[in-house]
Amino acid sequence: MADARSNEQVAPKDPVGSSASLARALPSAQPPIEPKPPAVGPVQEVAGGVPAVMSSLQHAWGEMGAIRGTQLLLKLNQQDGFDCPGCAWPDPDTHRSVAEFCENGAKAVAEEGTLARITPEFFRQHSVSELAAQSDLWLGKQGRLTHPMVLREGGTHYEPISWEAAFALVAEELNALGSPDEACFYTSGRTSNEAAFLYQLFVRQFGTNNLPDCADLCHESSGTALNEAIGIGKGTVTLEDFEKAEAIFVIGQNPGTNHPRMLTSLQAAARRGCQIVSINPLPETGLNRFKHPQELIQLIGPGTAINRLWLPVRINGDVALLKGLGKALLEEDAKRPGQVVAKDFIRQRTTGFEAYVEALRAISWDEVVEQSGVPADQIRAAAQILANSDRTIFCWAMGLTQHQNAVANIQEIANLALMRGSIGKPGAGLCPVRGHSNVQGDRTMGIVEKPAPAFLDALQREFSFEPPRNPGLDTVATIRAMHAGQVKVLFALGGNFLSATPDTEFTAEALRRTRLTAHVSTKLNRAHLVHGRRALILPCLGRTERDVRTGGEQFVTVENSMGVVHTSRGAVEPASEHLRSEPDIVAGLARAVLGQRSRVEWQALVEDYDRIRERIARVVPGFQDFNRRVREPGGFYLPNGPREGRFTTPDGKARFTVHPLPRIELAPGQLLMMTIRSHDQYNTTLYGLDDRYRGILNGRRVVLLNPEDMRALGVSEGQVVDLTSHFRGEQRVARRFVVVPYRIPRRCAATYFPETNVLVPIDNYAEKSRTPASKSVVISVTPSDATRG
Repeated sequence: MADARSNEQVAPKDPVGSSASLARALPSAQPPIEPKPPAVGPVQEVAGGVPAVMSSLQHAWGEMGAIRGTQLLLKLNQQDGFDCPGCAWPDPDTHRSVAEFCENGAKAVAEEGTLARITPEFFRQHSVSELAAQSDLWLGKQGRLTHPMVLREGGTHYEPISWEAAFALVAEELNALGSPDEACFYTSGRTSNEAAFLYQLFVRQFGTNNLPDCADLCHESSGTALNEAIGIGKGTVTLEDFEKAEAIFVIGQNPGTNHPRMLTSLQAAARRGCQIVSINPLPETGLNRFKHPQELIQLIGPGTAINRLWLPVRINGDVALLKGLGKALLEEDAKRPGQVVAKDFIRQRTTGFEAYVEALRAISWDEVVEQSGVPADQIRAAAQILANSDRTIFCWAMGLTQHQNAVANIQEIANLALMRGSIGKPGAGLCPVRGHSNVQGDRTMGIVEKPAPAFLDALQREFSFEPPRNPGLDTVATIRAMHAGQVKVLFALGGNFLSATPDTEFTAEALRRTRLTAHVSTKLNRAHLVHGRRALILPCLGRTERDVRTGGEQFVTVENSMGVVHTSRGAVEPASEHLRSEPDIVAGLARAVLGQRSRVEWQALVEDYDRIRERIARVVPGFQDFNRRVREPGGFYLPNGPREGRFTTPDGKARFTVHPLPRIELAPGQLLMMTIRSHDQYNTTLYGLDDRYRGILNGRRVVLLNPEDMRALGVSEGQVVDLTSHFRGEQRVARRFVVVPYRIPRRCAATYFPETNVLVPIDNYAEKSRTPASKSVVISVTPSDATRG
């Protein structure tokens, strides 16, 4: 029998004491169903411009006031200011504009810098169940957390607790475990390098490598693929390369919403004649036309055209399409021998090319077209752009990384770059566009469940202890282990673990089976409301806030998408005198948990963060003379062999890889769904309910469908439907989504996360990287029963 999991609310007629009654009493793991349908208008044709300016000011001034809001925005991404708490797109190395931020960066700062506060009185007034009945937007808009809070076993309300008592509670639970491996320590990508380094040090001194990270949910597929192919799990370009590129391929990415400052680089490239190709199931406004908000004379015009060509690939048809580009390059090289395929480069610096060519010739154009959904002439047109470009950059994001074959997706991009010799020279290379601002830095600092032996050796030499060598648990494995009762404590340094992860109801049940859940946070989120027997909320400083220790005012550092390490220094007073910095929280935790078992002088380290950086410099490659170099304007680049012309694989050569065409089996009436962001959110944080560019306003429970599929399914525009996912005989159901006709390939669907994370099976993840396949969910659509919900 199918396992049916649903977000359907239990009817109130169930008798008190029944299992259904008990289930109803638990705080909801999912956002409540919206009371009104969204308004749907025309898709916007131009990104940026006056609407972006007005939205930025509305959020900044509305949350922080005009003076404070302006003060913070003018410090955002400046060399003497703080790093944006949003995405990891890099800042210019030298000259920066007065307003070095985008609309969503302004929203992120407004969210953190808000004047609203959540005090202990708020928690006295609202039970956990009452809070869970509110929307995610409402929860976030209540303001900054001001005090440490505890939910005691059997309690209904969070209560204030002292920091010392909170640390003692965590120490009690951790030290009572039968094994250190019965605890997991999650990390968010907003964590600084200094906090991340101390965190992994504490966790490994405690005795485990259970360090799941938000990277597991997004770009782990990129790191896995690139490590195998070129010897480093990072991109190979700098911002300066965008000024020299002749072609830029943007694949599985929506920069207009997720990385808006990238549009500035794409606009400059397009203006000088660079050919930009977009490969994506949805047409994205930011890749259509863009008006730079700081170019006043351009605000009244049509904006700059970005795309030269858009290929509307089917969801997860990328391997087929990328193989099609490779086939077309071979065809073109046959016409122009030696001018398309970089044979000298391939012979001297790569392996596996012959097998790759054989695999390309083994598939037919009919297969390529059938699987990708893109006509052969369009693929050949894109290949022509690639063949005529001596300097090409390939960019991608989570549209490629969240499929079962995600690693293959990215390695097929690497194949094309190697085929053209487009790595290790100016204006060319690979560019995974990371999400959260320091998600790449977390990995560099050692937040990883399978650490390299060399890193552990360096840690052992520096701190005189034996680190655990057994692999730890990633995020999916952590959820599985909590559900099985094998992990009893979850400590999260930032993030919204429940809403960010797949299979919402399964994950909620896993969290409820723990003895303790503890979250270091700036604002209230749903992860605080679905908890273990006991729960802690530990409020921390945000990026915008000054961090003053006995050693003076401190700064932290982060690493952006292109491997630049630079400073971030807060600009305003903290939201509460009871907040602690993340490094200070980690140090306090370590002292309480480890006691005399640790020789590390935790308190001395966090009184002056230069001391932390001195230890990082002796452990992490590339950070030599850290304190001096990071104080240089713009910071410094970490070593990157492929970018510098050296492949850092074991044999010193890049590797072509061969992958089969993915076969996605859809039964009649089924669609392949991907989860996406709206323009009013960043990851699980909601700034509002509008997706302005897609024309969807005041609501999020929508499903975007091709009009022909709507006719075939017998559903109409505006109809309320239920979505059911199908995986290995299991079914998961999400109720009451509004049908929106959209320009999307046949048999494809798009919905917002986290609302449809409930449909993503816990065991549907990428091969090798184990990233949840949130963009390859097989669903069916049925009219909703209006009595439900």
